[in-house]
Amino acid sequence: MAISAVNAIGVLGGTFDPIHNGHLRLAWEAHTRLGLRETRLIPCHVPPHRATPTSSAHHRLAMTTLACAGVPGFTVDDWEIRRDAPSYSVETLTHLRQQLGEDTRIIFLMGMDAFCQFTTWHQWQRILELAHLWIAHRPGANEPAPGSEEARQLQRRRVDHTGLLEAPAGSICVYDSTALDISATHLRAQMALGISPRFLLPDSVRGYIEQHELY
Repeated sequence: MAISAVNAIGVLGGTFDPIHNGHLRLAWEAHTRLGLRETRLIPCHVPPHRATPTSSAHHRLAMTTLACAGVPGFTVDDWEIRRDAPSYSVETLTHLRQQLGEDTRIIFLMGMDAFCQFTTWHQWQRILELAHLWIAHRPGANEPAPGSEEARQLQRRRVDHTGLLEAPAGSICVYDSTALDISATHLRAQMALGISPRFLLPDSVRGYIEQHELY
C-alpha cells in the first residue's frame, strides 16, 4: 500500500528516444509505492555521456508529453530542453531544489545499470546532497562491483523506501522492480527494420512515431 508523502516528488530524466513502458513502469512503481505528490519526467537536451539522440528535442518532448497524458501525478518538465545545453543531473536537481525549497523530499529515479556508473557522473557527491536515489533493480541485473565507490555509497546510505521520507536528501533505496527489459536502442533498431513496437510503448507514442516517420 502506498504511504502519504505530501512533500515529496520523483524525478526521472533521460533521452526518451523514444520513451517506453520500461521508463513509465519505473516511474509509476516509485510514485505509487512512496505516495509521491508528483513525478516529473524530464527529457534531456544534450546528453553528456552518450551519443546525440536520433530524434530532435522537440519530438522527444512531444512523445514524453503524450506518454504522461492522463497518468495521475505524472508531469513533464521541459527545463533541460529549454536550456539548450548539456544536461547534467546535478544542475537540474539544483534548479529543482531552488524551486521546491529545502524541505521537499526529492527522489531521483534510475536503474541499477545507471547507478553502477554513478560516481563517474559530474559532481555526483552534490547529487546526494540534493536528492535521494531510488534504484530500480531488475532480477538478474548487475550490481555495483565489490569495493567500488558505488558499493561503498550503497552500504553507507541504504534505507528502505520509508527512509527516503525522513530527510530531504542523502539516502539510497534499492527496489526490486518489475522485469521489463525494454531498450530504446533495441526499439529503434526494430523499427528501422519495420517491426512494430506495439505493447512496448504507449499507443499514443507509437502513433506519433508513425505520423512523423521517426526511426
